Amino acid sequence: MIKLSVNINKIATLRNSRGGDIPNVVKLAIDCERFGAEGITVHPRPDQRHIRYTDVFDLKPVLTTELNIEGNPIPQFIDLVLKAKPAQVTLVPDALDAITSNAGWDTIKFEDFLKEVIAEFKMNGIRTSIFVDPVPEMVRNAARTGADRIELYTEAYASQFAKGPAKAIAPYVNAANIACEVGLGINAGHDLNLDNLRYFANRIPGLLEVSIGHALITDALYYGLPATIRMYLNQIK
Repeated sequence: MIKLSVNINKIATLRNSRGGDIPNVVKLAIDCERFGAEGITVHPRPDQRHIRYTDVFDLKPVLTTELNIEGNPIPQFIDLVLKAKPAQVTLVPDALDAITSNAGWDTIKFEDFLKEVIAEFKMNGIRTSIFVDPVPEMVRNAARTGADRIELYTEAYASQFAKGPAKAIAPYVNAANIACEVGLGINAGHDLNLDNLRYFANRIPGLLEVSIGHALITDALYYGLPATIRMYLNQIK
């Protein structure tokens, strides 16, 4: 079974644009769970322009599904994760000024660094995932870091999907097969939507979780949040 984790960063962006606490991200996260989401993802950045570190501590005690915290493992982020103890941490090599995630890890160049960070998280009972491009050597070497899972960065798949789904997904199928061979669980995220999600989910072996935020929240403006979550769940079940 593939799980749907809803990324609520865009809700926090809307809240922060006006100040105050509307919409309330904790209520929104609880409602996402009530409507069928099987996890909640947040990606706090150092400037806290959407999800704030305080949001993480507000969310953790009230969620009944898995909390997944994404981010670049700078000291401040590592400290946050160790204090919050989510079910999963996803390590993403964001530049400080990145608008959104735009590349996976070089798991060869940063192997020693990732090993050190991952060992600390796992020692605290936190499942670890590494954001990677569908590059065979990067996937294979991710296993050497001690990670439990990889998260396939799916922007390239999404951007090429309309031109030819089979060609767009081929590198991801290959990457997933390698991940299965080396014992890594597989998550995926970035630009997955109602147009391309079913095709992806049906063809990626070993897929455990998709993390979707921007497209899902945008669709909710038209369909409403309960219906939108059901629509996304229908794509992966």
